[in-house]
Amino acid sequence: MDMENGGCIAARTGLALQNQNGTTQLTEFVLIGFQVPQSVGNLLFVVFLAVFLLTLAGNVTIITLVCLAQQLQTSIYFFLCNLSLLEILFVLTIAPKMLVNLVASNKTISFLGCAAQCYFYFFLGTTEFILIAVMSFDRYIAICHPLCYAIIVNGHVCTMLILGCWIGGFLSTIGPIVLFFQLTFCGSNVIEHFFCDYAPMIKLSCNDIQFILALVSILSSVVLLSSLAVTVISYFCIITTIVRMNSSKGRLKTFSTCASHLTVASIFYGSAIFMYSLPSQGRSLTVQKAVAVLTAVVTPLLNPFIYTLRNEKVKEALRDCLKRQTLNL
Repeated sequence: MDMENGGCIAARTGLALQNQNGTTQLTEFVLIGFQVPQSVGNLLFVVFLAVFLLTLAGNVTIITLVCLAQQLQTSIYFFLCNLSLLEILFVLTIAPKMLVNLVASNKTISFLGCAAQCYFYFFLGTTEFILIAVMSFDRYIAICHPLCYAIIVNGHVCTMLILGCWIGGFLSTIGPIVLFFQLTFCGSNVIEHFFCDYAPMIKLSCNDIQFILALVSILSSVVLLSSLAVTVISYFCIITTIVRMNSSKGRLKTFSTCASHLTVASIFYGSAIFMYSLPSQGRSLTVQKAVAVLTAVVTPLLNPFIYTLRNEKVKEALRDCLKRQTLNL
């Protein structure tokens, strides 16, 4: 839709309020989402609902196993438990409105609801970036300095690292959302996305947004590049240590302990770099939405299955829990 049509939507559905200075301030946005026939929308609803339910079930299973299984009471699984919690919250931020819009004719979302969804999407995503880097550092200490591991990565340090992840995610995303509330929105209220992404939202503003876009770009680049640097350096040291091992069996066993995390990190960074770091001018909206689906739908689903299918300790803990449940029955 163009600017004129967006303005008509606002006027027709009562989504605007008149300010004292005569400008029109929007009170709701319209999420275009997937522009497909209703029959296709219904099919996507079923598919995405199944994916989201599997995602929730898989991540809840990981959290339950880590809390109950004695053999999983180590730092890496404590971090994994927090990663699963982040994925659950991430899905709950995006999924409900996305599913409703696939089958509903009314695709509006309130101004505050859109701002909240946008903030939690980036807050949780940023926290996950930092957590991925922390998990990489944990694997580096465990493999490259095993004798010092228990001393360096103790319970207090793990707790402080997790707090650092959440606080870092909060602080790095609170500034842009505060600036968002200083903007005036008038004219079109149509967001060409299936969720409230920050850039499409603020581009509907009547104000000059160059400073905000530059600030967001700088903050996201700092978080992405710094966490990526920690992850790459950690795995460079890990791979160097593994290569120097004399036993091929030892090399394989050591690498298998961090293969799941390396797989998750690769998927996470790959999709994020493609979505937010590469120039978007040459990409169609369809491609951008497809990559967003990968980040918001597919990646949270893959994480618990990657960790359960590739991790012997997690599979053993799952078998033990299932045995105990069977015996209790």
